[in-house]
Amino acid sequence: MNPTQKTDAKRHHDPEVRGFASDNYAGAHPEILAALAVANGGHQIAYGEDDYTAHLQQLIRAHFGASAEAFPVFNGTGANVTALQALTDRWGAVICAESAHINVDEGGAPERVGSIKLLTVPTPDGKLTPELIDRQAFGWDDEHRAMPQVVSITQNTELGTVYTPEEIRAICDHAHERGMKVHLDGARIANAAASLDVPLRTFTSRAGVDILSFGGTKNGMLFGEAVVVLNPDAVSHMKHLRKLSMQLASKMRFVSVQLEALLAKDLWLRNARHSNEMAQRLAEGVRSVHGVEILHEVQANAVFARLPHDVSRRLMERYRFYFWDEAAGDVRWMCSFDTTEDDVDSFLAALKEEMAR
Repeated sequence: MNPTQKTDAKRHHDPEVRGFASDNYAGAHPEILAALAVANGGHQIAYGEDDYTAHLQQLIRAHFGASAEAFPVFNGTGANVTALQALTDRWGAVICAESAHINVDEGGAPERVGSIKLLTVPTPDGKLTPELIDRQAFGWDDEHRAMPQVVSITQNTELGTVYTPEEIRAICDHAHERGMKVHLDGARIANAAASLDVPLRTFTSRAGVDILSFGGTKNGMLFGEAVVVLNPDAVSHMKHLRKLSMQLASKMRFVSVQLEALLAKDLWLRNARHSNEMAQRLAEGVRSVHGVEILHEVQANAVFARLPHDVSRRLMERYRFYFWDEAAGDVRWMCSFDTTEDDVDSFLAALKEEMAR
């Protein structure tokens, strides 16, 4: 078969259509597609023994420290469930924010697939604190209660807020003092690093995080994430857990080469900075629209707002986005690595038009 022959596939969408529903709506960054082409051709050993996965480990150690090890997986839920299983016993529980993705948006996978009890805490801004953790951190010797063994935080949070390195260090110290480990859901970790303007290790390995779900799909990858073990003493049998969790890719080189393309230079940071900047542009424009309220500080690539329900419905006919709390009229607008200034300005113009009606 000639690898350069043309495909019979036809385009079934309009590439000019943009929305603000999710950074998952964006396609793959051209540099990611180019990396996939580089990795294609010839034969490479399956199940992670390929040259690309080996080279990825060097990059992971450069970003997260000498003891870090990456385990590429298919998706974010798979990364979270696999990582949390690596930290818990069968009787273990995970403390997380009530708004955490593992609690709200993963279809019960941590509990149904991972058999992990989630102990949730309401938070005003999506962020846990040592004091909030203590609302659920008790009963270790009570056989009638699932044992708190892990604290899971999200960086940046589901509400678009960002933990400072000091806040994460305080959480890790607090958890470790109580015999618990710390998992960080980093689906948008690049946006957090760009917002803080610090290296990835500053608020992960250096802050005391034990294991990390490293996100790539929301930041320009076609598919794939990674579980990154930061503290080898905190986990066991990661290879077996990844397989058991149905997250072991046979052609792993095509996940690893995408992560390599993100991390080898600065693509991860360029993409995240751009999407953050577009969110700031959007927020600045929204603040000038009377009757629209921004709900949370805009620190990454998400803007949460409250506006009249009928306006949102009409606006959704022009631009795709989601209600966050439909009863309250709260919506979420997400910016992506490929969101343009014209995209933002056109959306703001449409918002003003609908508000004027």
